[in-house]
Amino acid sequence: MRLLFLGDMVGKSGRTAVWERLPGLISDFRLDFVIVNGENAAGGFGITEEIFRETLNAGADVVTTGNHVWDQREALTFAPREDRFLRPANFPKGTPGRGSGLYIARNGARVLVSNIMGRVFMHPELDDPFQAAERELAACPLGEQADAVVIDFHAEATSEKMCFAHFVDGRASLVVGTHTHQPTADHQILNGGTAYLTDAGMCGDYDSSLGMDKEEPLNRFLSKVPKGRFEAANGPATICGVGVEISDSTGLAEKVAPLRLGARLEETVPSFW
Repeated sequence: MRLLFLGDMVGKSGRTAVWERLPGLISDFRLDFVIVNGENAAGGFGITEEIFRETLNAGADVVTTGNHVWDQREALTFAPREDRFLRPANFPKGTPGRGSGLYIARNGARVLVSNIMGRVFMHPELDDPFQAAERELAACPLGEQADAVVIDFHAEATSEKMCFAHFVDGRASLVVGTHTHQPTADHQILNGGTAYLTDAGMCGDYDSSLGMDKEEPLNRFLSKVPKGRFEAANGPATICGVGVEISDSTGLAEKVAPLRLGARLEETVPSFW
């Protein structure tokens, strides 16, 4: 099975680039399943229902999120009725929406997707992400109810991301980090067969500060006095993510490589595609 995960869409530039390029990627590389993190798609803060639906229309099978999921308040309304929209599974009991789902890929495979958020340097009050993963994997084990398992681990600390991946190694097809918006170069297959990347990066304008117009973030570092709001940068976007080949027999990763498309960063496409 060929699976593509795209990192956080940031603003109009990022989401438009994904909408324009994704249909061709699905066709050209015969992708079976696509996951997109959309938590920064609406002006850099949250996601609207219209943006969510346009992302599905472009070919995404699931949209994951993170700590900015409720920045657009309408997400509280559409999250409970959209089974292809995920918020972190370790949010408190009673939070609208769902943190995991089982979906059917284009090749007929059953794909469990889980969105889990880290606690280090983020929200220590959240439920333990390791125990949240244990619950999700126990409810839908790889090789039994699921033919593939993908976890979007939305976290800040690289150590937490790495330890989380080792914790589920052999029980997930892919653990991919999101949140920092910077693509890392450590794609690998762990000893148990789980593909891993510390951060997929973002789909947005890299002539920026994490997808935001760089003047105001720079001003705050220099003066500590806000002059305005953060605004999403609107220059040409680079699409960043990771591609995985998953064994049809074991559900574990056979190949993994980053994908980067755009003028700002060096372009790369998984060679096995």
